[in-house]
Amino acid sequence: MIRKYAIQLVVLVGIAISFSSCRTTAPRLDYKAIARASVRLGMDINLEDNHKLYVEASEWIGTPYRPGGDSKRGTDCSGLTTQLYKKVYRTSLSRSTDEQKNESSKVPKRNLREGDLVFFTSNQSGRKPAHVGIYLKDGKFIHASTSSGVIISNLSERYYTQHWISGGRLR
Repeated sequence: MIRKYAIQLVVLVGIAISFSSCRTTAPRLDYKAIARASVRLGMDINLEDNHKLYVEASEWIGTPYRPGGDSKRGTDCSGLTTQLYKKVYRTSLSRSTDEQKNESSKVPKRNLREGDLVFFTSNQSGRKPAHVGIYLKDGKFIHASTSSGVIISNLSERYYTQHWISGGRLR
């Protein structure tokens, strides 16, 4: 009986030493920032989600719409996507919705992943892209609305289903 416990103790000590010697650490998470982002975005943020995207996106909520803008004092849709990609992914996007669509590979709605761009037409644009946002998850995306500023919307809302063009994933 004592021998069994001694073997278990040796195994546990060996495991503890091997874990401590490899110097791996769990990623540091700012739980307060993630909780604030979850409340501001109105959605759960899970461990596997891109926390940087959600925290940064939450800081833009409520930013007023401003044509040609790309700051938290005022932004348009492509200004928002440009700034979020720059901050979260350290990637430069072109400044116009049309150019952003051309820089990305087409993605069907059912295959969207967190961080993909989402493109829409408008009543005036015909089939050309007139609006862009960034897909988050569960059908939700962040974008700069002309009427409400930066908000979260759902792809299943009538306007967005009628004006959907495609998703886009940067090449």
